Amino acid sequence: MKKVLLSLVIFSTTFAQESLEELKRQLEEQKRLIEELQRKIEALEKAQKEVPKPTTQVKEEAQKPAPADRTLQLRLKYDDRLKAYQVSPFRQTAFLPDISFIIDTSFVSRNRNDQVYKELEIPGLYDKHAHGELNEKRGFNLNYGELYLYAPVDPYFDLYATIPFSEEGSELEEAYAVTRGLPFGFQFKVGKFRSSFGRLNAQHPHVWDFANQPLVYKVFLGDDGLKEKGVQINWLAPTPFYLVFGAEVLQGENEQSFGTDGFKVGDISIGDARKPNLYVGFVKTSFDVGNLSVLTGLSFATGKSRINHLETEEPHAFAGKTKLYGFDLTARYSIDSYRYVSFQGEYLYRDQKGTRYAYDSNGNLITPYLSKKQGGFYAQLVWRFAPRWRAGIQYNLINKNDVKVMGVKQDLSSHLPAYYAMLEYDPTEFSRIRLQVGQNRAFFYEGQRKTVNEVILQFNFAIGAHGAHPF
Repeated sequence: MKKVLLSLVIFSTTFAQESLEELKRQLEEQKRLIEELQRKIEALEKAQKEVPKPTTQVKEEAQKPAPADRTLQLRLKYDDRLKAYQVSPFRQTAFLPDISFIIDTSFVSRNRNDQVYKELEIPGLYDKHAHGELNEKRGFNLNYGELYLYAPVDPYFDLYATIPFSEEGSELEEAYAVTRGLPFGFQFKVGKFRSSFGRLNAQHPHVWDFANQPLVYKVFLGDDGLKEKGVQINWLAPTPFYLVFGAEVLQGENEQSFGTDGFKVGDISIGDARKPNLYVGFVKTSFDVGNLSVLTGLSFATGKSRINHLETEEPHAFAGKTKLYGFDLTARYSIDSYRYVSFQGEYLYRDQKGTRYAYDSNGNLITPYLSKKQGGFYAQLVWRFAPRWRAGIQYNLINKNDVKVMGVKQDLSSHLPAYYAMLEYDPTEFSRIRLQVGQNRAFFYEGQRKTVNEVILQFNFAIGAHGAHPF
């Protein structure tokens, strides 16, 4: 019995030893297989990394365009050498324009009621029918909503459009194309655009430092400024500082100083002005002196005049020629990264000659020769004293109002001032709250000067992608 038990013990021990050895062998085999599979995976991954992927790379780059350029997409669309990497012509997301919308609203308190304010005029300069300005009514004003669009057309042109909205409707204020890269420093613009005459005219109202248009712009260019259909060509001189020369050929429909439509008064017919009617030239330069940046320029505009006010309470018309001269100066001194003091000013001078058509007190048509030599300026100082705060003052003056009828000088006031002060808070770059107080002593009502005191609380908001404004 003892021998049998001993044999069983020896057999069990031997079997267990053999099973353990078999398990160890199988485990070693599995480890070897795993290591071999791992080497194959690493080899495949390495091979995949070394394979070039031009199509995928170009597509990934095409999906990440620069916000204001989209050069890669344009090359993909128009360059035959990259046709192999062409994106789908039905995929339009890469070609959507930059779109922004701006709204400007205000609350106005004024010492003249709306009816009197609408009939204010400046003899020899500004007729009461010409109103259409911002902040025109007492109480709440929805001044405008402005839709802005921009996108490259192709490798050669950019397209811009500005569509303002009011409670009365909308209009196409600007729609023009600009070349992207002409040789030798030239640039060409065509369409309807704000003229580069002067400094302020090319700016939209939401860029202004004050809620009102300067007085000298109002009387010479009207409440909308000089916006015309035509062409512009610029030449950037190859100088170490900024120096640009420009010329514009415009339709000349601005009736405040020019105009194209003829008229008939009594038995006299005045034909339309030859179109295009307005020619503009300018030179602008900019340079830095330490922390001081200076921008200055000279402008000139000339064209025929056709001014028709025959449907007003005091019917009159004018046919002749106008020359307009302008000088502008902007200087900004940077105190640090956000604080600065800025000065901006412009002087405008108008030389207008022609024939005036009107009726005398007996109802007889008279056609005297009329000559006007008029000028004025605005000057403003703006201080950004904190990241979100600005304050400023503006002085306006019409200092020349020489009007001669048949060589006889008229007795018209030539010292016409206006003063404004503002305090502005900008919560972000997309919103603005501005408080402005002012006094205008340039207007007349029924032959008597009427001082206009006003307080304006202005709100301006913007959404969407809008390009940076130039200095």
